[in-house]
Amino acid sequence: MAHPFLVKDIAFQAGLSTATVDRVLNGRPGVRRQTAARVHAAIDELERQAAAQDNPARLHGIDVVMEAPDRFTNAVRRAFESEAAAFAAAVFRARFHFAELIRPADMAQMLDRIRLRGTDGVALKAADVPEVAGAVARLEAAGIPVVTLVTDLPNTPRTAYAGADNRAAGETAAYLIGERLKGERLHILVTLSSNRFRGEEEREIGFRRLMRERYPELGIVEVSEGFGRDAATGALVAAALARHPGIAGVYSIGGGNRAVLSAFEAAARPCRIYVAHDLDAENLDLLKTGNLSFVLHHDLRTDARRVFEAVLARKRPRQAGNVARLSAVEVVTPFNIPGELTR
Repeated sequence: MAHPFLVKDIAFQAGLSTATVDRVLNGRPGVRRQTAARVHAAIDELERQAAAQDNPARLHGIDVVMEAPDRFTNAVRRAFESEAAAFAAAVFRARFHFAELIRPADMAQMLDRIRLRGTDGVALKAADVPEVAGAVARLEAAGIPVVTLVTDLPNTPRTAYAGADNRAAGETAAYLIGERLKGERLHILVTLSSNRFRGEEEREIGFRRLMRERYPELGIVEVSEGFGRDAATGALVAAALARHPGIAGVYSIGGGNRAVLSAFEAAARPCRIYVAHDLDAENLDLLKTGNLSFVLHHDLRTDARRVFEAVLARKRPRQAGNVARLSAVEVVTPFNIPGELTR
């Protein structure tokens, strides 16, 4: 495979060992297909980064590091690339480091390697755990701003948070579901990808608070630790449906919505209302076909802009704008899908 990149650079981008990358590049046996695909994807990403570096007007390079399912990170990538092309205050390029599931120690190691290599800033979606908090503190101590993305790490010295008000989003979901089902003694299934993410925890807190206050007759059944992945999430939901015959609605905080719907179908159970988060490609399709009742959407391009502004605030304090604003949460139905997503 012809390419100009060092094996160690490909390994860093792919999150693999240099020995594994070397086996893939030289066509040696003993490598899983998914691992080889990660190597090829890493080379593609390095080629995009190299093309961006060839731009003499480049001013700032940032690293976007996320633990999230591919369907969401794909949407984030598009948002950052689109906002970078339109951002007037400076020229930004982004390097993307995505994993659907990563151990806290490996996430911390990745952040440490980015710090040692150097960067103008880090946009981070990660679990709120001590290993990650320590890595964030080391980045900030090195003068590298860290902006948490979608889910916050409030007990770290991070520079800013870019995302929605997650408690308000959870309260909005409770209102939509509660008004539809109030007065009935039913259960609502709440699905989280993992309790390690502060943003998901905040959504759940907001949801439970309003349900308890205004719709106490509606019970809540929670499933977690499916990490937004279809197989694991579907299995958790199937087990919950078997245990709780009164489940009649879903508040999906952590994704995996096709799997959740498939579990309802397999159990021959109706879902009377389904509220989800994020207008990624999968959820957009499910909304258009009527499988989702509402999607709580916030503009990821706004989040990207907040990241750029926060980095500029450290580089050019006098020119930076206000980066404290939260992204607005919009209730989207099949009839008010944002225009840029209908094309």
